[in-house]
Amino acid sequence: MQKLSLNQTLQQKLSPQQIQFIKLLQIPTAELDTRIEEELEINPALEEGMDDYDEPNAEDPFNDDYNDDNFKERNDDIDLGSYLNEDDYSGYKMQGDGNYAEEEREMPLATQSTLTDSLLQQFGYLDLTEEQHLIGIQLIGSIESDGYIRRSMQAIVNDLAFSHNIFTDVDELEEILKLIQTFDPPGIAARTLQECLVLQLQRLEHNEPNARLAIRIIEDFFDEFSKKHFDKIQKRLNISEERLKKVIQLIVKLNPKPGSVESEGGTVQYLLPDFILVSNNGKLELSLNSKNAPELRISRSFAEMLDTYEKSNKASKSLRETVSFVKQKLDSAKWFIDAIKQRQTTLLKTMNAIIKFQYDFFLTGDETKLRPMILKDIANLINMDVSTVSRVANSKSVQTEFGIYPLKYFFSEGIATESGEDVSSREVKNILKELIDNESKESPLSDDKLEKILNERGYNIARRTVAKYREQLNIPVARLRKEL
Repeated sequence: MQKLSLNQTLQQKLSPQQIQFIKLLQIPTAELDTRIEEELEINPALEEGMDDYDEPNAEDPFNDDYNDDNFKERNDDIDLGSYLNEDDYSGYKMQGDGNYAEEEREMPLATQSTLTDSLLQQFGYLDLTEEQHLIGIQLIGSIESDGYIRRSMQAIVNDLAFSHNIFTDVDELEEILKLIQTFDPPGIAARTLQECLVLQLQRLEHNEPNARLAIRIIEDFFDEFSKKHFDKIQKRLNISEERLKKVIQLIVKLNPKPGSVESEGGTVQYLLPDFILVSNNGKLELSLNSKNAPELRISRSFAEMLDTYEKSNKASKSLRETVSFVKQKLDSAKWFIDAIKQRQTTLLKTMNAIIKFQYDFFLTGDETKLRPMILKDIANLINMDVSTVSRVANSKSVQTEFGIYPLKYFFSEGIATESGEDVSSREVKNILKELIDNESKESPLSDDKLEKILNERGYNIARRTVAKYREQLNIPVARLRKEL
């Protein structure tokens, strides 16, 4: 006999409006303009407004003007007045507001030829056959941005056969590759670091007396050199320590990434902060970057179109479909403006909480004033979820009088001291970096010695934590920091 049963389950799902807000919240200011332009293109009911609008209330960053009701589904009965009242959905004036059209001026960017352009220009001066020319172009196209060719010669031979119907062999490729390796910058088109260094040293051979010995060290003792076993190299070559020191100094001046010399020019990139923090007579004042959002409003003509349709005869099926389409676009535009406005409110609340937590640092710029702070501390302060704070902190930055800082810079773990106080792990990292910078390079400090020094200064820290912080600072182990 079939039994019927009734089960009750509770599920939590995000509405389309909440998803839209989350996506807008996590993108930085530099990408927001593009996102808004996309929305303006696909939604005719949304437009940029240039009217006078009310200032946002940023005085109280902990006054939440938004709640879950903002994301509830709209009723089919539309209040046309809400669409026609543009003042309710203003562009949100921020620092730098004014004539928006005048502010949006194109800035000329300095450009420079790319690495590939430079190599092709040099390659054009060679007297080669048509087939050799195509092989050379294939080789240059295989050079990566740092100047290396990492594809095997046999793979490039296969590419030439399949793509250009050119049948060659590795030996011919090697001959043309040697020609390309004579181009500038020195060391270009090398396949390994070892080959890159040798190519650069060969350029110095006629003018530098130690270049020949340096080439021998790289070719015959590269493993010992990379591990800084200088005593073994000195013993094997039977040379003085002073001579070895000069040769090592010559090698370390070489460029391990020759391609970076040409690629640095490219297009100039500008860092666009999301927040601007200034000190006015000892009082910190925070504002959103004026480019966070243009002034947006519901299209009056689109809303009036709906009003006209509502007053007409609704018997026609095509007319009902048109009314439904217009309502959908109006709702979508209103939801987008709500999401933009809530994004700005959330950004201000989160940043104001960070300033409140790290007030001494923002006032003085002294990194020792940074307090231990995790995402949960800010989430508790503004009564929001940790994931929301994480999205704000992930890709945002603030411009201060001491420079531009990513928000993640202010989040750090706490380290206990002998007095029982907690200090920021960033403070410990700064001390660790200072110790390593001032150490004797002939006898670098090991992690054990660094641990003892930090413990003597009152920081309760284990050796494995010292190693973790050192790796986060991209500092190699003591053996690799050794110098003659």
